[in-house]
Order: sequence, then C-alpha cells, then structure tokens
Amino acid sequence: MRFAIQLSVALGFVLSICGPGAADQPTTRPNFLLVMVDDMGWTDVGCFGSEIDTPNIDALAERGVRFSSFHTSVSCSPTRSMLMTGTDNHIAGLGNMGELLTPEQQGQPGYEGHLNERVVTLAEVLRDGGYHTYMAGKWHLGDEP
Repeated sequence: MRFAIQLSVALGFVLSICGPGAADQPTTRPNFLLVMVDDMGWTDVGCFGSEIDTPNIDALAERGVRFSSFHTSVSCSPTRSMLMTGTDNHIAGLGNMGELLTPEQQGQPGYEGHLNERVVTLAEVLRDGGYHTYMAGKWHLGDEP
C-alpha cells in the first residue's frame, strides 16, 4: 500500500504541473503516451542529441515531459516493471526475467517472475483516477493476461 501512495502522490504532482493550463483549469487533464523501446540508447533519438533524424519522436518530446533520470536494469522485464510501478524491480517481483530465474531464485521474494500483489501499476492509478488506459505491444511482466 505504501508504494501505491507514493505513486499516487508522484502522479498527482505530475498531473498538477504538466497539463495545459493545469493551475487555471482543474478539469483539463493531460493525455499520456508512454513509449518504451528495448535495446535503444538514450541518445538514439534526436531530442537527446542523436545524429539520427527522428522528427516525430522529437515533436512528441517537445510538447511533453521527458524522463531524463530513470534507472534501468540489464534486461527489459525488470526495467519495464520499474517504469510501470515506480519502484525497484525486486519489490515488484521481477528481480530477473521470469524465464531466466535460477533454481536458487525461484520462489524467493522479489523473484516471482511477474508483477506481484505488493505493487500497483501506473495504469491502475490512472484508471482509478478516471482515465481510460490501454496497452499495445510487449507486456513481458508475467504470463497472466
């Protein structure tokens, strides 16, 4: 529950500062588009200094909020779990990718191989706040639909 409160407080702060005219129009709420790409360096897009031309991503970054201080893991599932929950990947249950769990890790707290019940996702917090949430692409945070 503590993590849900922390995420809710952080989300409330983000909503209060990033919506167009947020201070003047409390009923105006921003849209969110979160894009996560595997195996890509942070300077591989123009808005972070790449020589590769990425005009559409750059336009989104120009009008949005850029994460510039985010901690990642060595693989995609643990990183995705941190992004989706706002907490450490071990707390979220993905200390390692589910299919790479060693016999010593299996069944241990923090190595459930899927998002556990101790965390809440950003999508759940947004849904509880009245947003419609959608996901497309690779989930890779457990086998359940």
